[in-house]
Amino acid sequence: MGEQKPSQKAEAAVQSVDRALLVLEILATAGQAGATEIAAELGVHKSTVSRLIAVLESRGYVEQTSERGKYRLGFAISRLARASSGHLDLVKLSQDVCDALASDVGETTNLAILDEARIVNIVEAIGPEQITLRSWVGQSCPAHATSSGKVLLAGLEPAEVRNRLPTTLESFTANTVVRISDLESELATARERGWACVVEELEIGLNAVSAPVYDFNSNMIAALSVSGPAYRFGQDRFSEVAKKTTAAADVISRRLGWVERDRG
Repeated sequence: MGEQKPSQKAEAAVQSVDRALLVLEILATAGQAGATEIAAELGVHKSTVSRLIAVLESRGYVEQTSERGKYRLGFAISRLARASSGHLDLVKLSQDVCDALASDVGETTNLAILDEARIVNIVEAIGPEQITLRSWVGQSCPAHATSSGKVLLAGLEPAEVRNRLPTTLESFTANTVVRISDLESELATARERGWACVVEELEIGLNAVSAPVYDFNSNMIAALSVSGPAYRFGQDRFSEVAKKTTAAADVISRRLGWVERDRG
């Protein structure tokens, strides 16, 4: 028999993936099943199913039950489910906290997540002041020029920060930090004090402070920020607002199962 052509190999790979997904769907519906039952459901030979199960089992997506020859979904499925629902959980668990903080400090609050070298705002609450900023929810912004971005970058290893960011950072105002070494110094400060700030770095007239949000494994997964016009939200307010922002961020973290760390 001749060697398979590239197109045939690709088709076979796609078919294997499709069958593996069908195995998972069958187990999800049945609760548990043996290779023979699954093979009958798929209309393939038992040996084919056994190979698929072996791969899925090695990855934790399938596991054997106490009953010999029976399989069920593994723990890895739960891990994927938690990951996919994580952002929805963040929105549900943090909106009222953002609302309360915005009302307390009188400025706009946002919850953001890191996406490579940028942040994406997923929750927002507008402050009670008549003059407010434009909506940031759903917006993607450069991490190095935002307070949330600096907090989230500070949660990474220095080598990872360098891998994510370009050698020369884009400038948006005269205050934007454009040298990696200067940014690293700011990130070190953010790690030490537990919050970050920007002074008109993304937009002229826009200031912000931000604090980290942690999950149940103490992984930094988001940042809660307060932003406002510089004439109203000046640097003289940063320390006070950062304290309230950190407390609010901790409320969200505890809702996610985080156990409060020692702040030294």
